[in-house]
Amino acid sequence: MTRHAEKPFLYVIVCAAGVAADVSKLITAAQERNWEVGVIATPVAMNGFFDTAAVEAQTGRPIRSAWRTPADPRPFPPPDAVVVAPATFNTINKWAAGLADTLAVGTLCEASGLGVPIAVLPCVADALAAHPAYRDSLTRLRGMGVRFGPPFTGAAGAEFGWERALELIGR
Repeated sequence: MTRHAEKPFLYVIVCAAGVAADVSKLITAAQERNWEVGVIATPVAMNGFFDTAAVEAQTGRPIRSAWRTPADPRPFPPPDAVVVAPATFNTINKWAAGLADTLAVGTLCEASGLGVPIAVLPCVADALAAHPAYRDSLTRLRGMGVRFGPPFTGAAGAEFGWERALELIGR
């Protein structure tokens, strides 16, 4: 793990799923465990899937969703760990295939190559989870050392296990 001046830095990658509305639960849990947090969202997730203003206030940092220009300073330090929650079918498949067409997926591809610990909390409907490409993607990502929490399908009464992600990265 790379150590920063005071606290380790966690990237939280947020994808477009209904449970993203509660991403503040993950941020709170991480902050209680002494992490600094920066949020990177998929472009679709930025379109009303969570309260961006509240998350920016909670982290004290802007949410990143678009690539910066080479002249722009890096808004976050390098990550000590990354959590993808909720992780969608689309993001998981693009990441496993190395299709870095968004900042979120590009960040995951880079973190994987750097050996940064990554925890994933999938939020994928059963019908999509049955797709062979998805199963292949999980196998490939696990082979790269990515740690997965149990899948969440949104079944009635089920809770999304935000804190499980922190357990997967050892915090």
